[in-house]
Amino acid sequence: MHNDSLSLAKFWTILNSETVFSIQSLLLITVLSCLNWFFEILKWKYLVSIFKPISLKRATEQTLGAHTASLFTPNRIGDYGAKALYFPSNLRAKIMGLNGLGNFAQMCVTTFFGSLGLLFFSSTFPIHFDYKTLHWSQYLIFGLLVTVLIVLAKTYLKPETWLLKIKRFLSAISLSLLMKTLLFSTLRYFIFSFQFYLLLQLFQVDLSYLNTMMALSSMYLLASILPSVFIFDVVLKGSIAVYLFSFFDINGTIILSCITLMWILNVVLPSLFGIYFVMRFKLPKS
Repeated sequence: MHNDSLSLAKFWTILNSETVFSIQSLLLITVLSCLNWFFEILKWKYLVSIFKPISLKRATEQTLGAHTASLFTPNRIGDYGAKALYFPSNLRAKIMGLNGLGNFAQMCVTTFFGSLGLLFFSSTFPIHFDYKTLHWSQYLIFGLLVTVLIVLAKTYLKPETWLLKIKRFLSAISLSLLMKTLLFSTLRYFIFSFQFYLLLQLFQVDLSYLNTMMALSSMYLLASILPSVFIFDVVLKGSIAVYLFSFFDINGTIILSCITLMWILNVVLPSLFGIYFVMRFKLPKS
């Protein structure tokens, strides 16, 4: 509010005079967002198919509908329950497990590339983070996930069948399915990373792809381990990104503009489509 370098007036000045947006570039950015969500939908379709084959249309409905329904929950944890509601009660525990597997694969990709990026970044620039705070955030997220799993187990499983159910669930997941899940997660990661790099180029930022990835992967890693909800997601990522990209002497308004555009394209617009599926939602017959 009180930072002249991040004022709304300066944002419009940069947008009008320092960008090279065109119909082709806007189309390419939109296509990248569509590809990002296409691979997320495809990942969900393949995951669910081991218990209940669904069409691509049905996978789209479940993915976007659950995305919209989970926006106001911490770290979109409501996505687990929202997707499970699309299935009969006898499959819901398995569906939540599959959703956890898909999110875990995406987190593994984010952690792997983010750790590499943060390692190179910290060896190049004197960055300073409150690691104690980050550790407490990780414990909080882990505690929430454990609590959810315990509640689900007590709700849907009898105590004597827990281990048997888990064993059957894990035995149904093949190595090829795990590799496909990791592949789709990796493709998504590089798609939205390249989308951010393209936005920087459209704002005429002279920064190499490797340096962009170094800062961007660090930002996604740090943002992923901090609890947030839909409204504050752009603020959290924006504040981290402004700090990291400041080492390259990039205007903070440009970075916030890119983060906001990414948020609109990959979070807000898909949620608007998801509203249609949420409004049409009907509980399946048990």
